[in-house]
Formats: sequence, structure tokens, C-alpha cells
Amino acid sequence: MITDVRVPLEHQQSYSTAYEQMLEKVRYEGAYPTRERADKSVRLVLSGLGRQLTGDERVDLAACLPLEAARVLTAQIPDPQPVGGWAFVKDLAARSGASLATARWDTGSVFAAVTAHAGTDLITRILHQLPAGWALLFGQAELNPAV
Repeated sequence: MITDVRVPLEHQQSYSTAYEQMLEKVRYEGAYPTRERADKSVRLVLSGLGRQLTGDERVDLAACLPLEAARVLTAQIPDPQPVGGWAFVKDLAARSGASLATARWDTGSVFAAVTAHAGTDLITRILHQLPAGWALLFGQAELNPAV
């Protein structure tokens, strides 16, 4: 287990190795000072994503993620109408009390780790399911609708 010397041992949570690695990737991508800050971002962003995804893409993504992350994603009831990428960021900012810039930063940091676990094929399927504006959150160019 990776430990943060600034947090007393009795307050540290034990996570699976896969989730620890995911947190370290998010921590690195987001330049977060602690694992706890990375964990907070992962939980916020995956909860939001869980409210947007349905069907096979939701199931397949959960299967790719570490168990702790999959639980956060699947604990959410999907909204009947998914929102666009910018509305997603605004919702995260409102829920967390953070600025829009911070919510966008958190989203990009977490989605970089999600992409590493899921692979580009699944992310492409997810982006086809979601409204416009999501590709940029995953660090990709916006997909053109089929003509």
C-alpha cells in the first residue's frame, strides 16, 4: 500500500493495488498534493459519469475499472437525459463547491486514468452515447456525427 506520511496511519484507507495505481495516475495527472485529494476527485467525477452512462457502455466501463472505482460509478442512478460536457462540468462544480476551472481540471485528470483502464475503443463507444462536448473532457477531438 502506498502511504502518505502526512496522514496518520489510523486515518489511511486500504485500497486494492489497482485502485492505488489509479489514484497515483490521477494524482500525477492532476498534480494533486495528496492521495486523498486524488481520491476525492475520482469519487466526484466517477459519480457524475455514473449519472450519465447507461447500457453496455456503463457495464463495460465498470468491468475495466478497479473495484472501488466501479462501485462509485455504478452506485449512481443514470439521469433520464444525459447532459453535454460543459453542463457536466458545471454540475460537478456546483456539487463540490469548486470553481469551474477546478471541476474541469479534476475531470480531465480522472478521465485520463479512466481512459488508461478502459482503452480507446470503449471510450469511443462511450463518447458516441453521450451528447456533444464530452470528447474534449477525455482529451480527444470532438467526434463528428455519422453522415
